[in-house]
Amino acid sequence: MQELKTRLQELVSVFEKIKVSLDPSPKKQKIIELTAQTMDPDFWSDQNRAKAVMQEIGDLKKEVESIESLEKDVKAVVDLATDPDLEAEVLKEIERIEKQVDSLKQKTYLSGEYDGRPAVMSIHAGQGGTEAMDWASMLFRMYTRYCERHEWSLSVIDETPGEEAGIKSITFKVAGHYAYGFLKRESGTHRLVRQSPFNADNLRQTSFAMVEVLPELEEKDSPDIELKDEDLEVQFYRSGGHGGQNVNKVSTAVRLKHVPTGIVVTAQTERFQEQNRRNAMNLLRAKLWLVEKERALKEKKDLKGEYVSASWGTQIRSYVLHPYKMVKDLRTDFETGNAEAVLDGDLDGFIEAELKLGH
Repeated sequence: MQELKTRLQELVSVFEKIKVSLDPSPKKQKIIELTAQTMDPDFWSDQNRAKAVMQEIGDLKKEVESIESLEKDVKAVVDLATDPDLEAEVLKEIERIEKQVDSLKQKTYLSGEYDGRPAVMSIHAGQGGTEAMDWASMLFRMYTRYCERHEWSLSVIDETPGEEAGIKSITFKVAGHYAYGFLKRESGTHRLVRQSPFNADNLRQTSFAMVEVLPELEEKDSPDIELKDEDLEVQFYRSGGHGGQNVNKVSTAVRLKHVPTGIVVTAQTERFQEQNRRNAMNLLRAKLWLVEKERALKEKKDLKGEYVSASWGTQIRSYVLHPYKMVKDLRTDFETGNAEAVLDGDLDGFIEAELKLGH
């Protein structure tokens, strides 16, 4: 009975701290404000913006409902614990609620300025030709499946396919509540060791791919980042990727160069030039934010584990499929032998360990 009381007290204490941290009141107010926007007759004139607002409303409602539902469960189990004949049942209920509390607790780590924003991710194949391009496509599938598991939407902004197989590079947007906060520490080099499927000798092969994660920043999100017309070189061209006749026959793809920094971004998968231009501008804005962030971090000389630059020198995770199977994160030491599950999108253990880094 003493074990039950101790666990119950700890459960109530942890939940109360989470409730304070994830205060549902401002979220409810935000839902009201966003819902009011949907009443505007012109709301659906910008489909992309409308979808983003609807997704944000749905995500906020889910979070509020999960906090309120969990609060009811905690109160109910406290009431049940007053009956000594229900000790076994109460312990089972505590275990169930503890798992939900642990899941909700992850969001208390997401206090960064842009953690609540959608994420813009890029995957670039490293040296190694077809092997590396195939590895890049495997990573893209892994993140696609992770998004499906979390009911997040994923849309490709730009893609350069490999000549024989796989992907040279791909940029995509992940829309979901706290998408950037959950995914930002996936930035860095991902290493694969396996038997090569591309030669008859099945030789052991090591491949690398780099993942970059940025928050999607619209103009309203980043008033300090000014994109002047005179600093931009804009090119329109025909998309070489997948798409309908309009995509491939009309110059809908957009390439932007920011002259002062030399940063170049492209967007080509939308059917209309203006949509691609908006995607390219948001991507450029995020890259300029990253440049400024890195500059500030260098001045402070204090990373505190909060940020990892997505460069080739920062290997973060190793995926071994031969001669044994193991996926290991080199920063947190979290590992699993179920490599197939990880490559099928089961990243929750890794991401939870990443979130705790520095907390």
